[in-house]
Amino acid sequence: MVVPCLLVLSYAFFQRGVWGGVEYTFTLENFARVVDPLYAKIFLNSARIALTATVVAILIAYPAAYAISRAPRMTQPILLFFAVLPFWSNYLIRTYAWIVLLNREGLINNLLRTLGYTGEPLSMLYTESAVIIGLVYNYLPFVILAIYSTLSRLNPELMEASRDLGAGPVRTFLRVTLPLTLPGVAAGGVFVFVLSIGNFVTPALLGGGRFQMVGNLVYDQFLTANDWPFGAALGAALILTMIVLLLLQARATAHASGERKAEAER
Repeated sequence: MVVPCLLVLSYAFFQRGVWGGVEYTFTLENFARVVDPLYAKIFLNSARIALTATVVAILIAYPAAYAISRAPRMTQPILLFFAVLPFWSNYLIRTYAWIVLLNREGLINNLLRTLGYTGEPLSMLYTESAVIIGLVYNYLPFVILAIYSTLSRLNPELMEASRDLGAGPVRTFLRVTLPLTLPGVAAGGVFVFVLSIGNFVTPALLGGGRFQMVGNLVYDQFLTANDWPFGAALGAALILTMIVLLLLQARATAHASGERKAEAER
């Protein structure tokens, strides 16, 4: 797997051939084009959409993971099974299912008509919201599992001690539970962001090509524009962004683990 990636990335240092493909003449021009305002805007727009999907996924996943971790121990595997059940179907099928739900003649608009709505059908498909919904739905189980893993390892005696000291449920959650589970939140959040910013299937299907993200741009350079060196440079910038985020998440997790260990030794 490493060799094909390195081979593709090496194309970033060469020029585009006259008829497309690769001309093996060294250049850094492809990386200079990556920071061109036109493409930088696509990067920033992709980051904004990915960040929105990440925040929404965390806001949905945390209560779900919290409820699962507080369920009877015998019930938790069943609830986790239903949380990851969407993974048992193909990614494309899950995305196409949202087309059925969101289009003007889809299930949601039909349900609204059944409930008495008489206005124009809602245009939900091929919007930025549809792209975010698709990203959140497809990556939500990752966040639930990441947060659940930290919640399930949480020492219940810490919450009991907080309550014994007079803290209410809300204060106990904000001062004890939430800080100790932030590594899981960070892990899940980085996972969603990294996968979302490079995604090209969901924007193409649910965005109808109206919202170009970095993944779509890389796809177009390789398969449409036939500019492999520039596509490789865009891919290298995307991979570098992902590596930086993963390193920051690993550093934050190590820092949080160190703090917990220091508190335990006191």
